[in-house]
Amino acid sequence: MSENKRIRRTPQQIAEDVGEQIEKLEQSVLNIENKKKALLAEYDRKIETVRSRIKSLEEKKIAVLAPKKATRKPRRSKKQKLEAILKQASKSGLKPEEIALKLGIEVGE
Repeated sequence: MSENKRIRRTPQQIAEDVGEQIEKLEQSVLNIENKKKALLAEYDRKIETVRSRIKSLEEKKIAVLAPKKATRKPRRSKKQKLEAILKQASKSGLKPEEIALKLGIEVGE
């Protein structure tokens, strides 16, 4: 049988090995902290994106709930239209007789 004796290490050798393990673990902690910072930054960007979406939806909600202005002109009766046309014609300097002449109407006095 061959002798397989275990080599005994000195306390200094054991301490050096433990120190190396500590350094590896500290480096691992630093790597994990860097990943954590990167993930936090990524989540902050995602949160900001969602907040901007919420803001746009709130603006849309306010716009929907706000009373709408009348976009079309109010309807006018035939009489009101004729009066508006006569008023514009008189503003442009036409006399009632000239307006009647252009329309081909005889005005009784």
